[in-house]
Amino acid sequence: MSDRITSWHPNPSKPNFTPPPGAVDAHCHVFGPMAQFPFSPKAKYLPEDAGPDKLFALRDHLGFSKNVIVQASCHGTDNSATLDAIAKSNGKARGVAVVDPAISEAELAALHDGGIRGIRFNFLKRLVDNAPKDKFLEVSKRLPAGWHVVIYFEADILAELRPFMDAIPVPLVIDHMGRPDVTQGPDGPDMKAFRALLDSRPDIHFKPTCPDRLDAIKEGGKGDPWNDFASAVAPLVADYPDRCIWGTDWPHPNMQDEVPDDGHLVDMIPRIAPTEELQRKLLIDNPERLYWAD
Repeated sequence: MSDRITSWHPNPSKPNFTPPPGAVDAHCHVFGPMAQFPFSPKAKYLPEDAGPDKLFALRDHLGFSKNVIVQASCHGTDNSATLDAIAKSNGKARGVAVVDPAISEAELAALHDGGIRGIRFNFLKRLVDNAPKDKFLEVSKRLPAGWHVVIYFEADILAELRPFMDAIPVPLVIDHMGRPDVTQGPDGPDMKAFRALLDSRPDIHFKPTCPDRLDAIKEGGKGDPWNDFASAVAPLVADYPDRCIWGTDWPHPNMQDEVPDDGHLVDMIPRIAPTEELQRKLLIDNPERLYWAD
């Protein structure tokens, strides 16, 4: 694997929707720069550099105030690039790490001091070779106070993961709603199963994000402007307003064949959260509670 890929728009449009002051892009990543922060030898993709300067310029262009930077799988368990971006944010970023389950308490404390407030478990087979539930569960019991666990999986393994998620003793955040088939509509089997998960415990949060992934033409959807996504997801946000957070997913790992316009992604917000109250919860109150409570 030698060809580096670019998965982000070179000139994203200015969104029509203006986020409220204090809005958080609560799901984004940084790649490298590779010369300073090499990618993992186990990485399934090799992106071009997309460092903090690009990320913060996009934040300002789109009208956001803060970022939550989620460790990208291409960096493995070396969180140096994520920590570097947080350190350069002037207090405007927090993060989610990917860790070796054998990590020590001292190392977890150092991540906390660096602005990390959660760890991520990835169950997408195309991105990770091994996802040991027993070791993940063990480390979830040793997290610093106030942290949570972020889980990324696809809808077809939700039932299989339920006992594992039930056993995690800290709050959960589900990336991209567990990738439901949004073409099934708001009452389709994938969304019903996801609602059952949310109803199983009150401390599960979710990201109603990535219409570019979930309503992609290659996935059977219609693509931008992602109407299937909007109709399937808006009822979920309305019914669970205190448990949703939103993010761009920039720089859109592995989306090089269908690169989304970030301005269009932001314009999805009022379609899934049509009132000012919902927008404030989605973009400010909920992410602030998860990432800036201390």
